[in-house]
Formats: sequence, C-alpha cells, structure tokens
Amino acid sequence: MTTMLGLSLRGREVLMVGGGAVTARRLRRFLADGARVRVIAPELSDETRDLIAENTVTWYPRRFRRGDIAGAWIVHTATGDRKVDRAVAAQCERRRVICIDASDRTIGSARLTAQTSSGDVVIGVTGELGVDPRRSVEVRDAVAGLLTSGRLPVRRHRPGLLGRVDLIGGGPGPADLMTVRARRLLAEADVVIADRLGPAAELRSELAPGVFVIDVGKRPGHHPVPQHEINALLVEHARAGKRVVRLKGGDPFVLGRGGEEVVACVTAGVPVDVTPGVSSAISVPQSAGIPVTHRGVASAVHIVNGQGEITDATLAAMKDDSVTTVVLMGVAALPRIVAAALAYGIPDQQPVAIVENGHTPIQRTIRSTLMNVVAEADAAQVQHPSVIVFGGVAAAGVLLPVTGQLAESTA
Repeated sequence: MTTMLGLSLRGREVLMVGGGAVTARRLRRFLADGARVRVIAPELSDETRDLIAENTVTWYPRRFRRGDIAGAWIVHTATGDRKVDRAVAAQCERRRVICIDASDRTIGSARLTAQTSSGDVVIGVTGELGVDPRRSVEVRDAVAGLLTSGRLPVRRHRPGLLGRVDLIGGGPGPADLMTVRARRLLAEADVVIADRLGPAAELRSELAPGVFVIDVGKRPGHHPVPQHEINALLVEHARAGKRVVRLKGGDPFVLGRGGEEVVACVTAGVPVDVTPGVSSAISVPQSAGIPVTHRGVASAVHIVNGQGEITDATLAAMKDDSVTTVVLMGVAALPRIVAAALAYGIPDQQPVAIVENGHTPIQRTIRSTLMNVVAEADAAQVQHPSVIVFGGVAAAGVLLPVTGQLAESTA
C-alpha cells in the first residue's frame, strides 16, 4: 500500500545525485516548491548546468559519498548507473531519509507523482502495483481538465485566516463563453456576489451546497444595493476568511465599476484579482454578425455609457466614418443621443443597429438609420439589455453573403 503525503519542501534541503536530463526535469519541480538543492555529479547536462547557473543551487563536481546524505530531507538519485543509484537508496534506508530512485522506482522509498493543481488544491497521481508513468500522466491530465473547467468540488470547508476577492467577467450571458479560470474560481467560491446580467442564473445550479449567493443586480432606475454597499460586502466576507467571487456581466473593467471594487479591496488590505471577461460591447454586436471593426469600414471603436453625458468626444467619434460607436445601457437615452447627433451634423442616414438580449434564445436585431431609429425602437418596444451600434458596420450586408444573412434572421 502506498501512502501519499503532501510534503512541503520550502526551505528544506534536497540532495540530487546525477546531473542528466532527469535531474534537470525534477530540479525545476523542487525549485518551484522552494527547496534548497544540492547536486552531486561528476558532469552535468547543458540543461542542468543552465538551471544551476540561473538559480541558487550548489553543485559538487564529483561522485557520491556516504556522508553526502547528511542534512537532506529527500534524496533524488538519477545517475543512470543502477549500482550507484542502489547504493544511494541503501544509504538513505539506513539513515531513514526519503529516497526517490529514478532508475528503479521499485527500490527507493518514494516516487514523485504526476502532479496538477488548481488554486491551493494539489493532486498527485501514481500507481500502486507497478510503475506506469505514462498512465499517471494521462490520468493527471484528465483530472487537470476537470479542475480547470470548474467541474470538481474544490471549495474549501475550513475558512482561511484571510480570504480574498476575485472579480470575474461573466461575458455576455452564456456560461460557456466564460474563461476557464473564471469557472475554476467559481468552483472554489464560498460567497458569490452577482450582477443581474451575465451567467449567474445558469451557474447557480453548479455551485457547491452552502455557497452564499448575494444578488446585487441593478436595473434601469432601480439600484437596490448601492455601489458602496457592494464594496463593503466584498471586504466583509473576505475578512471573514471567505473566498469571494464578484460575478459581473461582460468585463469588470468595461463600464462595470470593477476599478472601484479593486480600490475598495486594496484600501482594506484584502487580496484581490481580476479575471477578464468577454465584453458585451464587442460580443453582443458579434452575435448579430456586426464586427465592431472591419477593413475598409471601421478601424476604431468608441464605447459609451448611455447613462452618462453625451460628450463632444462621443459626437466627434460618431461623425468619423472610420469609428464605430457602441453604446451600452443606452435604451432610455437613445432619443437624447440621436437628437444630439443630428444637431451636431451627423448624417441622418448613418446606419444604426440595436441588438437586444444578445447571445440568448430571444435575441433580436433592429437595423435602422439615425433618422428613423428612435421611432422604430419605440415601435419594436426595445428593452434592456440592448447594445446600440452607430456607424458603417451596422449597415445590413457588411458581411454578406453568409454572416449578414444569418444576422438578419435574428430580427
């Protein structure tokens, strides 16, 4: 029976006997674990030599001696000479020092696992009867795939001394448009503070039992949880030792107030990180076959918060034929934006597209012109969430014959 241990090597001494390719491969792993390494070998491979030169590793250019084991927690032997490797293993056995014999894995008292990790979860794979490294690697890779996709229960059940906050971009809505890292972090979460938009509803069934979900979603004209209270929730739960995920639609740093939440965490001394998401400013038009940039049509993008002031910079971007202007949260502001644009001298035939509920089964696209879009949006009873696109890329037929026809079918 093989007993697997989670042994920390940080600051502890590892002796490596032999200087070839196997030593180089294992040396990287020991150094990554923070071990203090000695290497004993008459000669070194180029790879091992480079690693020793780049790191704090002591090399003794000679053959192994009995007293070399003194002070080592673990000895790794890979000389390629079975007689020498067995002699090293025998010395370790006498002195009760753990030994990894890379030449004959049945001789040493330990063997390295095929290892993968996710956050602070580390998984090692080995065999009980007979050593089969290829099988161990294949099993490890399969487990790694499950870990990174968030399909394994990696949530902690004992809170740490200090929690952390991860701001996650949920993308335009479908869970399968989230990043692999975002799915993994959700699987590790103790607390999820979620917006209304994004994949929150779809993912709730996947969360581990006991995960605390707090809905802080905003609707037009209705903000039940003000931003300063959201900031306070992040800090409060992290300070209680929780892994907190702030699940936001789109990308946290694209009109998502993610910067304010990062500042709140940093000010409070709470560890925080940001995982980007697919921005609705790009992905929602794409779902309707509208590229926000397209050679010969538009070479720049101007992204606007429809709830904010209509600035001269925005009007200048709308007037520039080479710029696509994308308005988020702009349904209520559409009449105001159009009126300002027409007064600024923007041609009334400029193409405009409204993509409502992008990347959902009820998505629809309305294509119009600056002169007609307000009346047509009213007639269609356009609702939030919608993304509004001004500029040449919004015209029907930009990507004909295929994508344009598919895009029109969503209307």
